[in-house]
Amino acid sequence: MGRGLSNDEKRTKLLEIFHETLKELEKLGPKMKGIVSQSVKEVLQSLVDDGLVQMDKVGSSNFFWSFPSQRGVVITARVNAARKQCEVTAANMIELKDLIEQERVVRPESAERTASLAILSARKNDISEFQGELAQYDACDPVQVEAKKRAVILAHEAAVRWTDNFAILRSDFIRRTGADWASLQVYLGIEDVDEYENIE
Repeated sequence: MGRGLSNDEKRTKLLEIFHETLKELEKLGPKMKGIVSQSVKEVLQSLVDDGLVQMDKVGSSNFFWSFPSQRGVVITARVNAARKQCEVTAANMIELKDLIEQERVVRPESAERTASLAILSARKNDISEFQGELAQYDACDPVQVEAKKRAVILAHEAAVRWTDNFAILRSDFIRRTGADWASLQVYLGIEDVDEYENIE
């Protein structure tokens, strides 16, 4: 074979097997249809997903089957679903057009309405500009400043708590093992600093 098969060609050829025989697909796919055996399972699953091949699990075995008319049934079902969706969309469009006409009657075009809409648009632009300017002052926002202060306090409390935990663990380890803390510091590469030096 000069070139490999495309995915659509593989699907078509594998589907043909179902219309001819129900033998082991992974052996027949490469022999009869030129599909690489490693891709048979993946292509077969795509046929099952598209409803062109049916699958049933009986015991520990999976059984696959397909009928030549199945493709026509699937396509007919898809066409009917598309037609139904088209009808729903057309009905929605008619309803929206009616609503637009009703609104035009209630809100007729006038110089006053046009001027009001222009003012509304200008106000919306002003609000957008003010919100952008306000965002620049977020760093000075009292609510955000208070939240940052609270976060700093919580971080400080956590640092004190973990420093206390380290001190308790260290004293317990020294008491249980009788190890010399200075040599342990050298071994672990821990600097000799006061526990609270960096967090007070």
